[in-house]
Amino acid sequence: LDAAHARAGAERLAGVSGVLGTLLDVVEIDAGWESAVEAALGEALSAVVVDSAVSAKEALRALSDSDTSGAVIALGAARTTRPVTSTSQSGAAGDLVRPRVRSDRGDVSQLLDYLIGDATCVEEMSAAVEVALAAPDLTVVTRAGDRLGPTGWRVGAAGSGVTAAALADAQQSQAQLSAQMDAVLTEMSSAEQQLSQLRAVETELLAQLDANDARFMAASEVLTRAQTERREAEAERERLAMSVTELGSHVESQRARIASLETLLPALDADENAEREAARARGEARAALEARAAVLASRRRDLEVRNAGLIERQQFLERRIAETEARLQADTEARAAAAQRRVAIERALRTVDVLASIVDEHRVTVEGEYQALSAQRQQHSEAVRALNTDLEQHRRDRAQAERDLEAVRETTRRTELEHTEVKLRLETAIEAVRRDLEVEPEVAVDAPEPAVPEGSTPSTRMRELDRELRLMGPINPLALEEFNELQQRHNFLEEQLEDVRSSRRELSRVITAIDNEIQTVFASAFADVSANFTQLFATLFPGGVGKLTLTVPDDMLNTGIEVEAKPSGKNVKKLSLLSGGERSLTALAFLFAVFRSRPSPFYVMDEVEAALDDVNLHRFLGLVAEFRKEAQLLIVSHQKRTMEAGDCLVGVSMQPGGSSKVVTERAGATSA
Repeated sequence: LDAAHARAGAERLAGVSGVLGTLLDVVEIDAGWESAVEAALGEALSAVVVDSAVSAKEALRALSDSDTSGAVIALGAARTTRPVTSTSQSGAAGDLVRPRVRSDRGDVSQLLDYLIGDATCVEEMSAAVEVALAAPDLTVVTRAGDRLGPTGWRVGAAGSGVTAAALADAQQSQAQLSAQMDAVLTEMSSAEQQLSQLRAVETELLAQLDANDARFMAASEVLTRAQTERREAEAERERLAMSVTELGSHVESQRARIASLETLLPALDADENAEREAARARGEARAALEARAAVLASRRRDLEVRNAGLIERQQFLERRIAETEARLQADTEARAAAAQRRVAIERALRTVDVLASIVDEHRVTVEGEYQALSAQRQQHSEAVRALNTDLEQHRRDRAQAERDLEAVRETTRRTELEHTEVKLRLETAIEAVRRDLEVEPEVAVDAPEPAVPEGSTPSTRMRELDRELRLMGPINPLALEEFNELQQRHNFLEEQLEDVRSSRRELSRVITAIDNEIQTVFASAFADVSANFTQLFATLFPGGVGKLTLTVPDDMLNTGIEVEAKPSGKNVKKLSLLSGGERSLTALAFLFAVFRSRPSPFYVMDEVEAALDDVNLHRFLGLVAEFRKEAQLLIVSHQKRTMEAGDCLVGVSMQPGGSSKVVTERAGATSA
């Protein structure tokens, strides 16, 4: 339309007084006749219409000054009247074009009579050619836009301008494409949201799996540490038992030595050598007892420190157990496994408690023996002090011999200690071979030596292997069980996810079926209501045109419904431009169209005719009379004519006493 206005110079003449616009702007064409009317009007369709010859001169001057091409038609100019002929008068078998074009202005109607008063529309091209040959002076057009007239014959639309209908179609196509684009964008946004939700779910599941792994690893570490501590406690208990055994044997030997010394004491006066030997034996016994007492005191302090460490370790394990229980409350299966581990740890703690009690008992026993030995040592010391005066001279003589003998004894003790250490290491190695390699020592000795890398010694290679074992960390004996539990958990989650996917697919199929059913029902209902609305609107507005259109015809689920109402004599389609009575009557037409499309046993209406005048009220009552044959209507009204049309009147009045009263009156009884 803008292109047609530009060719006609309408934009240039917009400021000229008396300009009404193009001829297309001031006329109204029936639906479906746009191409035929355009072909009949020809170039005049895009010409600018002015109200007088003076305005036409100003318009031509403006076009000339601006060097703009265009056409101008002046209303009221003297023209030879071309009367509107009928089909019978023209001798053509077709419809006249002039009745299909209307205008509110009388001078424009005269102009249309002059331009297309004798134009005839024929449906087919062959018939149009026959009519044109029979009447050469007659302008013959077709619905497709073909034109046969005195100035020449043309096939197809001229294409000189864009009609308002074409613009409306273009706008509707643009609206449909915009709606489709919005729908695609909405689907894409929904898909992105679903993707983000699935990613969030996947992240949450991975986080839960990591948390479970962390809890399992923590519980396993706690159990491993408890088992290690239990083994250390057992080893310590064995060492303490060996120490107690050694102390017992040493005490017995010391007692025997004391008894022998007591037998030698009476012979000291008679035999100097025996006295020296007894004194030396007592000195050795005293030194040994002092050394043993120091060792026992040191052992007692070590036992007290170790007992305190065991108590702290027990408290630490109890706290770790509490933390483990708090972490495992979120998972029932993990909680059950942790309960089993807790029982094992408690069993280990009870073992530690038993070991601690055993250590305490041994400590008490050692302290008692230590006190007894201290008392004996005190007695011996007193006896020795009595003999020190007599033996002082003998000690000075024997000092050098004792020093030599002490050196020999020191060498002997070192030898015995080394022998004991070697024996202990040998026993430890044999136990390690049996425990770690599960072979007997003889088999291990007979086994071939492993290959040692070049440039390395067996001890160096052993240290490297020990370091690699320490880097590998402790062995988790429950790794296979934990893996099986995680595998079962993974399979369970996979089954749940597959169930969700299948449920989603089933739900999608149900939604698709429901959407298809909704679209089918809605399309059927809309078609029925649209047809009934057009018919009822023509009944309520004689000569008017009303129809229902879909905003998005291709999307029945999201489309809206627009009501187009054009009463007779008005060139408007929007409801907002109609008067109150016209809007009410249009709403009634739509309402009764729905009633007719989907009938109901009865209808209830509340003052729907309040804004109608007498003529429109008469039309409304005609619809009521038509529908009362098939259904029962209950109408609340203050209109006297509506009451007269009813079969039964029901009224409610207020009595002086304040109570309401219902009055019922039938039309038959009133007439009687």
